[in-house]
Amino acid sequence: MHGGYAATLLDSCMGCAVHSTLAAGQIYTSVEIKVNFVRAMTERTGIVRAEGKTINVGSRIATAEGRIVDAQGRLLAHGTTTCLIFAM
Repeated sequence: MHGGYAATLLDSCMGCAVHSTLAAGQIYTSVEIKVNFVRAMTERTGIVRAEGKTINVGSRIATAEGRIVDAQGRLLAHGTTTCLIFAM
């Protein structure tokens, strides 16, 4: 599977982690994303789960980390992001 698939999943789960901390009227955009591929994802990998967690959320910048694991909990990819927070 193309690495862009893992990058998209990580960008989404890390962004959602940041989004879950924002006040009404605030939005975010990804400024930077770093992805590390640990294991290949193929048609035999099966169901995967993306987990996102904030590292720090400030007034303008937030950072988060994410992991993609398979059904057995094996790490497939992980990453970090920096997001810009601003008002709608």
